[in-house]
Amino acid sequence: MTIFFFAIKRCFRDIMNIVLLCVLPIIVILMPDGKWTLLPIGFQLYGTVLFFAAAKLVSIIMEDRIKGILVRIGVSPVTHFQYLWQNLLAYSLVLVIQVVIVMVGGLLYGHDLVQPFLLFVIYTLFAITAIGFSLAWFSLFRQKETAFVILVGLIMLMSMASGMMWPIDLMPEFMQRLVMLLPTYWLVKSLQIVASQADVVELVVPLVMLLMFTVAFLVIGSKRRLS
Repeated sequence: MTIFFFAIKRCFRDIMNIVLLCVLPIIVILMPDGKWTLLPIGFQLYGTVLFFAAAKLVSIIMEDRIKGILVRIGVSPVTHFQYLWQNLLAYSLVLVIQVVIVMVGGLLYGHDLVQPFLLFVIYTLFAITAIGFSLAWFSLFRQKETAFVILVGLIMLMSMASGMMWPIDLMPEFMQRLVMLLPTYWLVKSLQIVASQADVVELVVPLVMLLMFTVAFLVIGSKRRLS
């Protein structure tokens, strides 16, 4: 598990990582309740924060690929699979801890979070989905800067189109159907189900969709790329 612990240390070596992992969650907690959202504004937007954090963490793997570290791993006793799953496990643990802190902080701050345990499950699953998406995305590029800049814009578009920043009902009907292809849509759908105190059974479809997205992204992103 040496790679696992080293990956955790690397998560906090970059100032931007510290901002995404430590500073923005505090802002999420301190943001007020919204007028059109069932959850406080910060928790409505927290999925976007998770997505950015996941993308920044997974970009470390792309740095290793660019620097030729994956090539050296190929001739070492450590397999590519061991390297990959220990890194992804480290990123997942860091984000899960962040989710716990945000949930506990929100409750202590006085936010009325309906069924906080279910919210924790939703955010945790989406964090893993975001990690998988980022892994698949970076596997398509050779330059980290280009991949990350485009991904930042894509995350913002996905967040806006999925109803995180305004009601999805304001968009044309064909757009409302099209965004169902985005994992962020199913995150928002899950949050709406919990916040509206609907039947928990209704969560099955959104969570299964997020899980399916996660598996697909991990399969695509885990394909070994050495150059």
